[in-house]
Amino acid sequence: MSANIPPGISYLVKSLPQLLLPPCVVSALLYFYRLYAVDNVLSARLVTTLYILSFPMALMISVVFSDISNRVAARRMNATMLPAPSFWEDPTPGSLVSLYRAMKSFRGGYPGDGLENRLVTTGPTFNFRVLFQDRVVTFEPNHIKAVLATQFEDFDKGEDAVSTLGSLLGTGVFAVDGELWKFHRSLTRPFFAKDKITHFDIFDRHAEQAIEKMKTRFKEGYAVDFQDVVSRFTLDSATEFLFGSDIGTLSDPLPYPFFTYTGSVSPLNQTFSAQFSRAFNEAQVATAYRTRFGLMWPLFEFWKDHTKEKMKLVHGFLEPIINEGVRRSKMGQNEKKHSDDETVLDHLIAHTEDRTIIRDEIMNLAVAGRDTTASLMTFTVYMLSQHPHILRKLREEILTVIGPHRRPTYDDLRDMKYLRAVLNETLRLYPPVPFDGRQSNKHTTLPPVKKGDKPLFIPAGTRVVYALFVMHRRTDLWGPDALKFDPERFLDERVHKYLTPNPFIFLPFNAGPRICLGQQFAYNESSFFLVRLLQNFSTIELSEESQPPDSKPPESWKEEGGTKATEKVQLRSHLTMYVAEGLWVKMGEAPATEDF
Repeated sequence: MSANIPPGISYLVKSLPQLLLPPCVVSALLYFYRLYAVDNVLSARLVTTLYILSFPMALMISVVFSDISNRVAARRMNATMLPAPSFWEDPTPGSLVSLYRAMKSFRGGYPGDGLENRLVTTGPTFNFRVLFQDRVVTFEPNHIKAVLATQFEDFDKGEDAVSTLGSLLGTGVFAVDGELWKFHRSLTRPFFAKDKITHFDIFDRHAEQAIEKMKTRFKEGYAVDFQDVVSRFTLDSATEFLFGSDIGTLSDPLPYPFFTYTGSVSPLNQTFSAQFSRAFNEAQVATAYRTRFGLMWPLFEFWKDHTKEKMKLVHGFLEPIINEGVRRSKMGQNEKKHSDDETVLDHLIAHTEDRTIIRDEIMNLAVAGRDTTASLMTFTVYMLSQHPHILRKLREEILTVIGPHRRPTYDDLRDMKYLRAVLNETLRLYPPVPFDGRQSNKHTTLPPVKKGDKPLFIPAGTRVVYALFVMHRRTDLWGPDALKFDPERFLDERVHKYLTPNPFIFLPFNAGPRICLGQQFAYNESSFFLVRLLQNFSTIELSEESQPPDSKPPESWKEEGGTKATEKVQLRSHLTMYVAEGLWVKMGEAPATEDF
């Protein structure tokens, strides 16, 4: 079907058989009625009403039949149906009120709003039906373990993910299943071996550029959007790692706070690399929004795919780079194979001639290489700005192990236990991917929450959303101080009390066969940058006056308790979590000599 057909029209055309079935059944029934009934005269109004009612009646029959067949299947598997929220929480057809709340929360709510209360009302795993479709939500570690690892073969990324993520990630490793996923993973695995991710020249070059730009801005008396800086740092580092040369986003001017005349820059005046980054962000936001609707998302983007124009610019940037790589390969100029200088692009071109596969895989790795690590560093600095005693202790470790100037090595980073604990505690409270999901490919079950209970039945084709953001904050899993930012929990007896016996309570990089290949790359990049940052700066202060007013947390949050009440920024999420309108900070340069 032509790519120019609006998504809504395309969806309706594909759904035509299901749409035509109810009126066709009514038409057949009317035909036989008129054929055999003695008094076969029906008014036009009645006939019209029957045709109109055929659609909700067909939907109701479908829902009831599905429920009955699922209950029969559950009984055969000696399983029980999943608990669900009370009907009175949302008595509207298709849970339309709940859908509205989810859409509203996406725009300005707090991640996981209301889910923590489900531990009491429904338990940590429940069926949250939206638009008459089953959608399981879980923050139970044993169930997440089953989905990601022990019952891996029962769950795929699924048709939902392919449909919603397709325009952004295409056929890349994060959006496909089966043999294609294995092919992508085998292609990229060699580039995340230790010898590839411990060469820190790329990190050092871009970290120095980023820190110098920050110093210049601080000397002007303005705060810096740290989230913007590290997003540029990770994107330039990722593109150099992928292509052999970076796209130069750190060469563009940094934004000023909103209250200055130069605070905003028109998209028309942005450099191409800045336009690329902006389009990249907007495409992710649009993609994340459509996941609320599952396979029905085209009805909410009826006349226009909201990612299409953005992805044109992104692909327009990638195509010349890929074409140049292919040209070098065909001319025999690419002699980097199996050498330390071989890029990911070189490697992909050597193993496939399919331009779409190459482009999509590069896109997937760019998303992972930029956003997850930028999220980790952003929220680490946010937490350091709120906990100066932790900042001081972290700097003490850095200056003791490495000193104020020396470039860190892999061995240095490996030995810095407190630095790793700070990163892990940030990953616990602010996981870069706070929510993710899989889809069951057959009738299956999840293990019971309590010993002696029956397993929980999962129908085929059910979307299972796992909420790491909620699981990582559960006091029954992490202790009574679970909402407190405390890196020591990864160093003291709490490790053996909570994490060691139940490692699936902490999953910032996923688990099982699809565990993030770039996990150690992310740790190395984040650690390296933070070391360089804190060698140069000794204080970090959140600049609340530089935050745009509409990005500040609403006053109502302060009344709701927990970390929500103490947040100084608004948390948002597309594919990864980020700070709304940026993390504006001021930093004080480190003195020449320091005593601890």
